[in-house]
Amino acid sequence: MEFFIDSADTEAIRELCAYLPIDGVTTNPTIMTKSGKEPERVFDELCEVLTEDQKIIAQVVSADYEGILAEAEKIASIRGGRNVVVKIPVTREGLRAIPVVKGRGASVLATGIYSPDQAFWAAKAGADYLAPYVNRMCSYGDGVGQVVELVQTLARYGMGAKVCAASFKNVDQVHQLLAAGCPAVTVAPDVIRAMVGHPGTAIAMEEFASDWEKAYGRTSL
Repeated sequence: MEFFIDSADTEAIRELCAYLPIDGVTTNPTIMTKSGKEPERVFDELCEVLTEDQKIIAQVVSADYEGILAEAEKIASIRGGRNVVVKIPVTREGLRAIPVVKGRGASVLATGIYSPDQAFWAAKAGADYLAPYVNRMCSYGDGVGQVVELVQTLARYGMGAKVCAASFKNVDQVHQLLAAGCPAVTVAPDVIRAMVGHPGTAIAMEEFASDWEKAYGRTSL
């Protein structure tokens, strides 16, 4: 199971990677602009913050076929191509480009998925990862349920593409998909922190420390 941070905030990424076994980072054009930095600088910082065993997953911006191919090649060259994945949207031009990018040796994540049917065609085109937008899909129906159904469909047909669920609003959505066996998720830093930080844990630790100090006059072993 792979767990990615969905962010271009390198300080938040550094913080989370310091205490969590994170598998890499995903970005998109909107996330990149929110960083307030030039994309080249963001990529340089990601290469510094992440180890070569952690994936960098970055998205093309161009919408036309030739532009997608050119940008895919540029992204695939980051860090010498080691553990770099190109995000391509499931538009007609994107679906056309996916097998070509794959044929050139790059890994591909198909993004902008709002339905299992779009994901199916991206998998058939050769995408390594499929990124359904869970919370956005919930605006049109049962987003979580559709992603669970997608995972089951891919397994039924023995398709190699891995679902990497994205666009989470809360911890419960992540929890439901982890419980259902979703093979990968990408989650924003604030939701990841909410998964880790439970108020009950802090209360318990305070109780332990207080009881220990009362009994032994110190707060260490």
